[in-house]
Amino acid sequence: MRRPDFGWLLILGVISAGARPASAQLKPELDERVHAILKTPGYETAHWGLLVVDSASGEVVYQRRPDELFKPASVTKVYSCAAALSELGADYRFKTPIVRRGEVSDGVLKGDLILVASGDLSLGGRTGPEGTLLFEDNDHTYAGGSANGSLVASNPLAGLDHLARVIHDEGIKEVQGDVLIDDRLFDAAPSSGSGPSRVSPIVVNDNLVDVVAIPGAKPGDPAKVRIVPETGFVQMDAQVSTVGEGVLPRMTVQEVGPRRFRVRGTVPVGHKPFVRVYEIDEPAAFARALLIERLRERGVKVSASPLGPNDSLALPPRGDSIKLPKVAEYVSPPFSEYLRVILKVSLNLHASTLPMLIAAKHNERTLSAGLKREARALEGLGVDVSTISFGGGAGGSDADLTTPRATVNLLRALAKRPDYPVFEAALPVLGRDGTLSKAVAADSPARGHVKAKTGTYWIDNLLTGRSIITSKALAGTIETASGRKLTFAFFLNNLPVPAKFERIGDATADAGRLLGKLSEVFYDDVPHDAKAGKPQVPAPLSGP
Repeated sequence: MRRPDFGWLLILGVISAGARPASAQLKPELDERVHAILKTPGYETAHWGLLVVDSASGEVVYQRRPDELFKPASVTKVYSCAAALSELGADYRFKTPIVRRGEVSDGVLKGDLILVASGDLSLGGRTGPEGTLLFEDNDHTYAGGSANGSLVASNPLAGLDHLARVIHDEGIKEVQGDVLIDDRLFDAAPSSGSGPSRVSPIVVNDNLVDVVAIPGAKPGDPAKVRIVPETGFVQMDAQVSTVGEGVLPRMTVQEVGPRRFRVRGTVPVGHKPFVRVYEIDEPAAFARALLIERLRERGVKVSASPLGPNDSLALPPRGDSIKLPKVAEYVSPPFSEYLRVILKVSLNLHASTLPMLIAAKHNERTLSAGLKREARALEGLGVDVSTISFGGGAGGSDADLTTPRATVNLLRALAKRPDYPVFEAALPVLGRDGTLSKAVAADSPARGHVKAKTGTYWIDNLLTGRSIITSKALAGTIETASGRKLTFAFFLNNLPVPAKFERIGDATADAGRLLGKLSEVFYDDVPHDAKAGKPQVPAPLSGP
């Protein structure tokens, strides 16, 4: 293996004349500590790509296959978010209007209300009391396959509530026509990665119905099961019982017909509300139903049924809806808030929508057009796009490939932009929040000093029944113990799940902690005995 260049900083009280430089003293030690982690039992066959550089000078601190292509998983979001930030700007706000087609007389609209979807990724959901977007470290969009999904403490229908209130206050008391959603901002596209599977210009509660089970007081009691948001658009048949403490919760949500599903399972006494999700396959019809229900709650009589379809054929020609008289509008928080949610919790649906929003800015409608625009934006940031490949914005496409060097170069280029503080503040913080909240121990000295985007992707090997971690990744910055700032990219690819793990979630969490240990090694750039003033070689970090 080519030995890495190295510019490691060591602070010593006194360096005598003729002594070897501190970096030369530490280089073998760094190699040994990194090598010990890469050869952790069970990880020997993984394909590793690493690049760590001084953020200011670009001096290489450590490298291993920096120019080979790796699967980045959700580190892809660094690229899509950087492009969207460049194209839209941190202060960009989504504006979602409702227009009327017809005249209002004595409070009666003899015609239709049309909500013109703007691509707003939350439409008022997740919004906290101060206008910031809230997040939980384990987002509800992952609750279909995770037992840790949580809901944020906010109203998922806040945007629709605002629009209904304004319409009522503007004097419309009855709508005799239809209520329609114009969702033609861009073409429908698949979302890549886990979570909701459809990208749409209209998004309410991430186009999910959350199924929340609260255990009873004692084993045998029925659990209380509710849906969020509450709506007549779907029908649920729930039978969930309470079991004893310490038992793992088990709950399934199964579709049994159009807009109908059944819920079966158990939750243990004392367990926090357990969340599963039901994905909506008609986002526009879902938003239409919720808007009609909100209007009726505000005292606006609506003749149309919320259970009906969203009649796209009844819409004006594309582009003409916005020319009709506006009766209400919802204005979102700034795009910087969306960026923070996407990166902190690795929200696949929102990240998958970013190329579509870039396309829409240029009056284009397709994923391929959006990705071509993203490539131009990345080129403008100094990325050699001939060394990367992407098939979507979230990291779940087979086409997603990049190199450690391209990733580090992008991060260093972003650091030179005036909007970089927005991007940096959106990254998960090691040991504190988002997808890095549990990557190191609570007493880790590196806790709080690493800001980076995580990535996780795996496939099922049907031949053996064992999964393969195709990618576990981490890229961002480290503020070292000496105050030096490093920019890095770590990629771990193609690891057969070690036999000691029965669940894939345990295996990916273990791999994440291994990347946390790598971060700790590069954070600890002052490994010396303060009293004796002599270098002290720390014990190798050999595994979790």
